[in-house]
Amino acid sequence: MALEWVVLGYAAAAEAIMVVLLTLPGLDGLRKGLIAVTRNLLKPFLSVVPFCLFLLMDIYWKYETRPTCESPDSCTPTEHLRHQKSIMKSQRNALLIAAALVFYWLLYTVTHLLVRVEQLNLRLQRMKSQE
Repeated sequence: MALEWVVLGYAAAAEAIMVVLLTLPGLDGLRKGLIAVTRNLLKPFLSVVPFCLFLLMDIYWKYETRPTCESPDSCTPTEHLRHQKSIMKSQRNALLIAAALVFYWLLYTVTHLLVRVEQLNLRLQRMKSQE
């Protein structure tokens, strides 16, 4: 299961880097190329959404089937520590899922807005040249 989390972490990091590069001021010369690359990568990155849902179901299944310690005497300290580590990993993984989904949404929105701004700028240039 660790490989799936690594892949999701890399995807979220790539999305975050693209969002930062698209919104960073001063990169106007590179922006057209970045927009083209990002638009081409949006469809493959859409696979992050069902992947996140699958991993979220995995977290839920592990939560439902985990051993519980009702009384303090029923668990050894090792079992209790393992239980606490499992809870911490589940919370970390849920945050990673949320980050990946938010970064995909931000990437999609920013790319869409930049494409729209570019189209409006072209339309404005055409109207100025017609006058």
